Amino acid sequence: MRAAWYDRQGPAHKVLEVGELPDPKPGPGEVRVKVSVSGVHVGDIGKRQGWWGSTMPYPRVIPHGDGAGTIDAVGPGIHRSRIGERVWVYLAQSYRPFGTAAEYTVVPAHHAVPLPSGVPDDQAAGLGIPGITGHRAIFADGPVTDQRVVVSGALGAVGRAAVAVARRGGATVIATVHTPDQIDQALAAGAHQAVDTASGDVAARILEHTGGEPVDRVAELAFDTNLATNLEILDYNGVVAAYATGATEPRIPFWQLGFKNLTVRFLSNDDFPEKANKAAAKDLTAALVAGDLRYPIAARLPLADIADAHDLAEHSASRGRVVVDIEA
Repeated sequence: MRAAWYDRQGPAHKVLEVGELPDPKPGPGEVRVKVSVSGVHVGDIGKRQGWWGSTMPYPRVIPHGDGAGTIDAVGPGIHRSRIGERVWVYLAQSYRPFGTAAEYTVVPAHHAVPLPSGVPDDQAAGLGIPGITGHRAIFADGPVTDQRVVVSGALGAVGRAAVAVARRGGATVIATVHTPDQIDQALAAGAHQAVDTASGDVAARILEHTGGEPVDRVAELAFDTNLATNLEILDYNGVVAAYATGATEPRIPFWQLGFKNLTVRFLSNDDFPEKANKAAAKDLTAALVAGDLRYPIAARLPLADIADAHDLAEHSASRGRVVVDIEA
């Protein structure tokens, strides 16, 4: 099969190779997916670069956890009726060496989610890591019906998913974006209200949108930067669900958090409970089908240009997703 891989960590153009590798075979409980489109996420870039202290647990890695395609073979224990099924794939390269940047990938059967007709492959191909993270940020602490939810960085890959599933879950959603010109984009993505951070007084302007009522939950892109704001806006017993931070060892105001009985939930996509992954897969697929979740596609490049795709994905998060066209 045609595939991309790296045998050492480093810059994309120095370590990524494209060539031929043996076709994989599905084992017990697994399916093989003929990949049409592979999604690139910052987590894939981090693993390849060695960010966050990550190392290579395998001598060779085919990158990318997310993708879309068609099941063309099944392993023992999986009914052959799944052959020919269109699917989107998640966690293809989580605790496994070979992801979706190849003609074929093999995953546990429940990590290949049926993809209804009408949903473009490029929309589903990058859904897994950011979509499931966004869903977990909203629902890890229970339903959000009639709650006030703030989604920071709402135009990012995780943020768009969080906005979509929070609104579909019955929450009033307030988005934060970087600049005033992005407010309309956040509203189009499903937020009820939006606030830009560039204009200052973020907490006060969020509370203006709630009529002064505190919020129940925050899906947080910048834990360190926004902690003071979240302390202002969150109600007693509220939740900050944080999936990213600038400072790797931020200072924690223990008593301020404690006096309000706030929960701070730290999220990393590789290790969510399988029950949560399955719930997210169901809800995210429904959001795609309904058109409530849509990702702008910043670039769609052929597999031969995967190094360029990684470089673009590292710097174009606010402009949309970068995907790799395996069939091109």
